[in-house]
Amino acid sequence: MGTSPYKILRKILFMMDAERAHEFSLKSLKTIHQLKLGSILFGHKYKSEIQVMDIDFPNPVGLAAGLDKNGDYFDALSDCGFGFVEIGTVTPRPQSGNPQPRLFRLPEAEAIINRMGFNNKGVDYLIEQVKKSSYKGVLGINIGKNFDTPVEKAVDDYLICLEKVYLYADYVTVNISSPNTPGLRDLQFGEALDELLIALKHKQKELAQQSGKYVPLAVKIAPDMDDASIQQLAETFIKHEIDAVIATNTTSSRDGVEGLKHADEQGGLSGRPVKDKSDHVLHVLVTHLQGRIPVIAAGGISSAQDAVNKLRLGASLVQVYTGFIYQGSALVRDCVQACIRNSRSSG
Repeated sequence: MGTSPYKILRKILFMMDAERAHEFSLKSLKTIHQLKLGSILFGHKYKSEIQVMDIDFPNPVGLAAGLDKNGDYFDALSDCGFGFVEIGTVTPRPQSGNPQPRLFRLPEAEAIINRMGFNNKGVDYLIEQVKKSSYKGVLGINIGKNFDTPVEKAVDDYLICLEKVYLYADYVTVNISSPNTPGLRDLQFGEALDELLIALKHKQKELAQQSGKYVPLAVKIAPDMDDASIQQLAETFIKHEIDAVIATNTTSSRDGVEGLKHADEQGGLSGRPVKDKSDHVLHVLVTHLQGRIPVIAAGGISSAQDAVNKLRLGASLVQVYTGFIYQGSALVRDCVQACIRNSRSSG
């Protein structure tokens, strides 16, 4: 599905309600995968081995969490050329998320606003899908808390999820930065963050000893922080020996979309307008981490150059989501090729 065929398909998809189009697209991809037509439609998979968190990634361009919340489609999504796929966010118990409509396109800005609210079928369902899968690539599983779990008991939810997904993930992402679960972002600061990370690292150590397999822990952070807060986070992550940081989630800011239809909808803004914020967080974070923890960069990658810029700012890997919705698998291909060229020229 090169650029032009996808542009035609996108016109049809964008006539549909955003959430309905999302489901339709994923189901179509699954059918293509089942018919073994992926390689014909999406072409050659470019490889450029890179090791991060002691994991061998076939290429540095991944799919961010949120597109495949329940693990129903990652086999099919892998056909699009991703070097790794992250599924979730998953919670201990199933939850329906926020009332619809909760997903809004802002095509003039190549942006999306969502307030999904961690809608998912629960961690047990996701694990069943992973068990059934024939996917052989790198799989990240993104975990969160149920909306009705009090923030002071959030640790319990994360521990439940970590324990359940541990054997099925190549790495686990701790999502404490979605703007759509009340109080969640409070976990990014102070004692609450310390308590969470101590508990998770202790559980990780215990599970590693039991299973003989070390599964890295990444933490996903928000783009809406001042430099002092980012520095504090970096110091906390180093102190607790977190394995990677994902920077960043969606923003609650509306910079760059003022006056556009749907701009006033509540939720997290993703896509092109979040790029500068995400890049700034990435730069400050990398500066303070001093190479001790790798960073996976997400936020506003709408072109191959955007992906390369993230690597030049110090990211080890990149993830796309909204750009993929707007441009299809051509964006993945272009980003992978550009990242490979960049690593050759800088290597």
